[in-house]
Amino acid sequence: MGKELITEQTIWELIDKGLKVLDISKSAIVTQLAAELAQSKGIKLVEKAEAPKGSHPQPAESGPTSALATPSLGRLIVFGSDHGGFHLKESLKKHADGLGFRVMDVGTHTEDPCDYPDFAYAVASLVSKGEAWRGVMIDGAGIGSCVVANKVPGIKAACCHNEFVARNAREHNDTNVLTLGSKVVGSEVCKDILRIWLEAWFSGGRHKQRIDKISDIESKFMK
Repeated sequence: MGKELITEQTIWELIDKGLKVLDISKSAIVTQLAAELAQSKGIKLVEKAEAPKGSHPQPAESGPTSALATPSLGRLIVFGSDHGGFHLKESLKKHADGLGFRVMDVGTHTEDPCDYPDFAYAVASLVSKGEAWRGVMIDGAGIGSCVVANKVPGIKAACCHNEFVARNAREHNDTNVLTLGSKVVGSEVCKDILRIWLEAWFSGGRHKQRIDKISDIESKFMK
């Protein structure tokens, strides 16, 4: 069997999938262009532990260094808030970054009074246009921003106040914008809500036909 070859194309394919880690064999050949691109894009090349000769292959670990086990790494999350959600936004941005996601912030950047519809629209618009994978918007109660976001075509926003609702919002409703109320839920619970919402995947199946009906209703008002 020939040696594994890591080229510039290999790295670009990884980037297109939103991944930040590539497991390679110890004997892999990495071209100079591939190495330079990986470094510039923050891609980690991790050598796989090779099994001793004669041993049985072991199942791949699902830890954070496995690219296949962490398909969400490197995806872009856009954050927004009004003045009431500013501090929680700053905390959750760091939390998302620690989970391996890229972060964009559309404001607000101070505690000066402002209007939540401006920032909720900015978040939802970027997600709707495909310029961000998912969006997170925070105001005092989370409801107003949810209403605004759901006015944008292609957006399914959910205001979540516990972990169960967050998981349901993703697995059953395939939501792409999360809204939170800084005056409703504590910051540590919000971190759990965010993590679950970002890591959960749409279940499909019977839920897909219901989501399709939601899209059909939306399309009737876009003609």
